[in-house]
Amino acid sequence: MPTLLALFLACASALALYAGSPHCMWPALRGHARAARALGWVLALASLAGWIGVFGAVAGTCAMLASWMLALVLQPVLARLFGSPDADLSTRGSD
Repeated sequence: MPTLLALFLACASALALYAGSPHCMWPALRGHARAARALGWVLALASLAGWIGVFGAVAGTCAMLASWMLALVLQPVLARLFGSPDADLSTRGSD
C-alpha cells in the first residue's frame, strides 16, 4: 500500500508540474501556473519520502525518479491520444 501511495503522489506531482508548464495541452488544467508548480514540487518531495520509506535512500530515489519521469513523459502522449484541441498544434510545421 505505501508503494501505491508513493506512485500516486509521483503521478499527481507530474500532473501538477505539467499543468504549470507553458506546454500544457489540457485546457482544463491551465491557469494558476505558479500554484500548480509549487504543488507539484511539494507532491514530488512527498513521493520521494514515500519511496525512500519503502525502499531506502538510493533505491527509493531511483524508484521516485523512474515513476515521476514516466508520468511526465506520458502527459503529452495522453493529451494527443484523447484529442485535446491543442495537441495538434505541436505537430504542425511552418507552412
